[in-house]
Amino acid sequence: MRYLPHTPEDIEAMLQVVGAKSLDDLFATIPPDSRLKRDLDLPQPLTEWELNQLMDEMAASMASSPKYKVFLGAGSYNHFIPSTVPFLMGRSEFVTAYTPYQPEVSQGTLQYIYEFQTLVSKLLGIDVVTASHYNGGTALAESLLIACRSKKKKVAAVSSLVNPMYRRILKTYFESTGIDVVELPYLPDGRTDLSALDGLADVGAVAVQSPNFFGCLEDLQGFADKSHEKGAFLIASFTEALAFGLFKSPGSQGADFVAGEGQSLGVPQSYGGPSLGLLGSTEKLVRNLPGRLIGKTVDLDGQRGFVMTLATREQHIRREKASSNICSNQSLCSLAAVIYMASVGGTGIRELAKLNYDKAEYLKGQLKKAGFKIPFETQTFNEFVVEFPEGFDKTYQKLLDKKIVAGLPLVKYYPEMKNHYLMCVTETLTKADMDDLLGEIKS
Repeated sequence: MRYLPHTPEDIEAMLQVVGAKSLDDLFATIPPDSRLKRDLDLPQPLTEWELNQLMDEMAASMASSPKYKVFLGAGSYNHFIPSTVPFLMGRSEFVTAYTPYQPEVSQGTLQYIYEFQTLVSKLLGIDVVTASHYNGGTALAESLLIACRSKKKKVAAVSSLVNPMYRRILKTYFESTGIDVVELPYLPDGRTDLSALDGLADVGAVAVQSPNFFGCLEDLQGFADKSHEKGAFLIASFTEALAFGLFKSPGSQGADFVAGEGQSLGVPQSYGGPSLGLLGSTEKLVRNLPGRLIGKTVDLDGQRGFVMTLATREQHIRREKASSNICSNQSLCSLAAVIYMASVGGTGIRELAKLNYDKAEYLKGQLKKAGFKIPFETQTFNEFVVEFPEGFDKTYQKLLDKKIVAGLPLVKYYPEMKNHYLMCVTETLTKADMDDLLGEIKS
């Protein structure tokens, strides 16, 4: 446990160095009426073991506790993380957000970013991937901005089955750009209506998520063909990167940009963050990508070396020429992702994706057999929608009391979907967990 090691004598010596008489003098610039003039209302201090016990009790009450069985995804997924990931991430030379401008002292950092770009580009089936972004939502927003500006068009068509949180980010991003964001409706099969593009003009970008928010796989090739007919770029979004261990990658289906979330690749859920934005494009669009790219070269002695090859952000070039004002990345999360992918390997990712698929299909089939409606027959990955009878909200609360989170109620995001819940199953849930859920629901 960390503690403050400074003695009163240490504090006095430091105050003398900075020319202050007391600690209060350090806050002299803060107006008196903005300062707290009483002690903080805190409980009595605890010993270290008492504090650990208290924290364990508080953690056990959270839905992320192992005592809870959580059938919830919707953009953040619980996966097993190999021990190699936290072990290697904990090395002191990696725990930094330092930007590697000086390659002669940054070869380790530059190499893992290069390896990250390489492995993610293979997973997504796209030519080139940037060094990472804040999260999937900002990666999607950046790609839409780039696409519309490159095409010099004022309409971005976005599927209504893109994660609702991502669409909120888009609303904020595009509020002052003069670019209209038009949402495409969804069909009875749980996929986006491709024909809705026919009535739109001046479209510079089309964004579709696959697997979409309902867990259904979209016809990305069909959207790519239609988007290109209209002179627009197709942007393939995603929240569950492991899906591409089993299904066709977005790049192989004609996507011009791929933008989504990499949290599933070795990054813990951590109560909602931080996460990892993945963004890539075809090679001909590489100079439009925001952020930075690391490349491999050789030095004068013929030794392999890594350098920052391309940086299109305003920190390096004239603001009016910059594709983005993003000046940072999720370096530690991208390190977790590259260690995870290297540890699991291509075959492991394929097997893991198949396991996730099979488990979700088992629960889906058992719910259907029990008489509950599965409204969308389209192929899904990891998660799916189930319609429960009227009054299930009371059962849902009873399940919460028994430490079972039975999916996400969709009515908040889709008002027409009352009594519909988004269920998710990953490899962390066992058959016994699923059978317990089924038994509780049917009882």
